[in-house]
Formats: sequence, structure tokens, C-alpha cells
Amino acid sequence: MSSKMNTVLGSVFLLVAATLVTTSGAAEKLRSQTAMQTLRTPDERFSNLPDWPYAPHYVDVNGDLRMHYVEEGMGDPILCLHGEPSWGYLYRKMIPGLSRVGRVIVPDLIGFGRSDKPVGKDAYTYALHHDAVASFVEKLDLQRVTLVCQDWGGLLGLPVAMEQPERFARLVVMNTGLPVSGKPLSPGFMAWRTFAEKAQDMDIGRVIDGATVSKLTPEVLAAYNAPFPDLSYKGGAMKFPLLVPISEDAEALPAMRQAAERLKSWTKPALVMFSDKDPVTAGGDKYFRALIPSAKDEPEITIRDAGHFLQEDKGEEIAEQITAFIERRPID
Repeated sequence: MSSKMNTVLGSVFLLVAATLVTTSGAAEKLRSQTAMQTLRTPDERFSNLPDWPYAPHYVDVNGDLRMHYVEEGMGDPILCLHGEPSWGYLYRKMIPGLSRVGRVIVPDLIGFGRSDKPVGKDAYTYALHHDAVASFVEKLDLQRVTLVCQDWGGLLGLPVAMEQPERFARLVVMNTGLPVSGKPLSPGFMAWRTFAEKAQDMDIGRVIDGATVSKLTPEVLAAYNAPFPDLSYKGGAMKFPLLVPISEDAEALPAMRQAAERLKSWTKPALVMFSDKDPVTAGGDKYFRALIPSAKDEPEITIRDAGHFLQEDKGEEIAEQITAFIERRPID
């Protein structure tokens, strides 16, 4: 493991912590002034991002929240869900390859990318995110879907797929989990959760850079920061770690347990593909291969020299593996 990844459980949090706004009173004032406000990142923030030439598309979810997505290619949909604290830009290296075998759809979760951003951490709940993803799938009437999910993309996408199994044909599970114990998780995650709970700000680009093996350029760091002009846009990013269920009364726990139970009888194709340098989700590949019956029918692929954000480190290689999976598991 590289020295960079050896320190990801500690140095990432310290790196980001160096950027904190320490005046908690000011942050509390911001929250009280904007409790019900929803923000939209100005379009110009997304101009001329490296390797991101895609036209924006929008659909309303949860009644009145606008959710952004990009769409490339034709055929059956390949739905790519990002996690915390990234946005659809994370999949930019995969879109060209995947669009050769399907209609690639990459949404931004609510609070991220070009999607609407309710202001303040308290606006974000598991139900808000879950219902937005479920509504997105229904509004676009997606059928015969290949779900590609990583990080929170799995905690949201897998429950939705298990609730709407008639819409989903294949699963690709990467560097994610389904916390079902109702207990605290790994020390690395708990350190990250503690940081998110106490922090007054978060440097999104530096978080992502700290959890990759490759060194991100200033331009790519700026692209990851583009959706967040200031602190008021970051409620979703600040809240996500606190929504991971670590107690019996956690809001998300029933959905996690239900999804895990239903995955035990999933017989459609499922590819589990984790990286080798992500200490946060290490071992999750074995869990999902044991949980999902059809995962045992696929090769045990490990993406080498890739961190938590494996799409950033090895996007083109991952797209090739998913393409091969789709081609060897055609939909009846």
C-alpha cells in the first residue's frame, strides 16, 4: 500500500480539518437564516471542467427538487450512482467506454453536483435521498437497468433496486456497504464521522484527493469543488457521514436490513468489484459475494492500485470490466 493510502484514515481528516471554519456561532447563524432555503449552483461554475463535455438534463423529484443528470449512449440504461462527497464528475472516465454498450445515466444526488441543495445539515435525511433516487428511476421510467454503485451510491441504490426489482437487471457493487449491525463501524469510518459531526466546513476536493492513489491535478480538484461555492451549499456533504446507521434507532437501518435480506435471493447477474487500497470498505467484497447468490458466478475482480474512489484512479479499466460483464450476461 502506498504511503498516501497508509495515511488515508488519519491524514485525510487532518488535511481537511486544516480548512475548518472555527467560528461555530457564525455557522449556526447561517443555518438559522437559511433553514428552508434551497440553492442551485450557478451554471458558470461548471464551464470548461476537464473531461466533462456533457450537456445537463434535469428532472423534478420529491415534488419540487430538481435533480441533474448526464446521459450518453443508447440502449438499456446503465445507472451510475456516486457517493460522499463526490458528484457525477467521478464517472467521467467511465462514461465513454460504457456508452458503447448502453445508455449511461449519471445523476447527481440531491445536495451534490448541479442538483438542488437544501441549505443546512438538518434538511438532509435518509428518506430524502432514498425517495429522490426512487423517484428519479420512476420519472425516467428506467427498465432493464444495470446499477453501478459506489459508497453512498450503494447504500441508496441497492435498497431502491431491491424495492423495484422488476426495473433492475444487473448489479455492479463497488467499494460500498450495507451496514446492518446497528453498531459502530470501523475506526476509520468512525473518525470520519466524528470529523463530519464537528466540522464547520469541508474541502471537498481535498477529501477526494486524500482517498485516491493518484494525485489529482489542481484543475480536477477545482472540478470536484465546483458545485460548492461556499459553506451554505455543503449541507448534504456534511450530513452524509451522520446518516450511516451505527445504532438501532438509526433512520436508515431498516432499509439496509431489508435490502440485505432481499439480496440473499437475488439471482440476476451481480458483479462485485472492490479496490485493493481502500481501508474503509476492505472486506466488503467478501461480504457481498457471500450475500448475493449470483455474485458467485462472476470472476473475483480486484482493481489494483486504486483507493476508495476507484473510478477516479482506474475509471477506464473499470468500464472495461463492466462492459465485459454486460456482454457475457445479456438480458433475456
